[in-house]
Amino acid sequence: MYIIPAIDILNGKVVRLREGDYEQATFYDVTLEEMIEKYKSNGTEFIHIIDLNGAKGDFSNQKYLFDIINKTSIKIQYGGGIRSIDKVKELIDAGVHRVIVGTQAITNVNFLKELSEEVCGKEKCQDQVVVAIDVLDEVIKYSGWMESSPIKLMDYVDKCLNLGFFRFLCTDIDKDGKLGGAGVSLYKKLLEHSPFIKLIASGGISSMKDIEDLQKIKVESCVVGKAIYEGRISIEEIKDWNLKALISF
Repeated sequence: MYIIPAIDILNGKVVRLREGDYEQATFYDVTLEEMIEKYKSNGTEFIHIIDLNGAKGDFSNQKYLFDIINKTSIKIQYGGGIRSIDKVKELIDAGVHRVIVGTQAITNVNFLKELSEEVCGKEKCQDQVVVAIDVLDEVIKYSGWMESSPIKLMDYVDKCLNLGFFRFLCTDIDKDGKLGGAGVSLYKKLLEHSPFIKLIASGGISSMKDIEDLQKIKVESCVVGKAIYEGRISIEEIKDWNLKALISF
């Protein structure tokens, strides 16, 4: 299992939200460039970036982000307000390694089908596209976690799989930003339903013990953000873990 450090950007600044609430944002005294360089110098090959402005339809951060992406060799997994096929194409063309889609995939019944046909095709969808599933009490939430989907969680997973999407970023909303531990029980249910999915766990990870627990249930990777900024998990620990993960892969 690989640890993917997370960086959330709001108004060009590094932040973390609690339960996705913009009113509960913690701003950190470090730039995106500094964080990327710090991870890169410690051997990190993959970074998870969420554009919080983009999630609200404001793409004012995009040029800034693209300029940085073009200067680094680190692979970027990027999300935030991606609600059109053209936007997915634009991001891939700009050098984004993986694009995260969420709300549009849920609200537009044809979006994933069109995305599969026009952009990646079944054999490449798992490499280029990550389907975000934000879950609260096994209910899928979208639009900044303000709306609830009537689609049952496992039914949605099955729909994605049938269209060639195998990689999922699952956020346990109840755990997010609280540093209270990962949603192991939720991820375990998903993997029991579909053992072959490539699952990225997100939300609540506060220690290396949480990461060990996720590895035990065979999660592919996990996203860690606030625990790094709050000093719960060190970059050196991430480096050591990821090196061992690559060696054992």
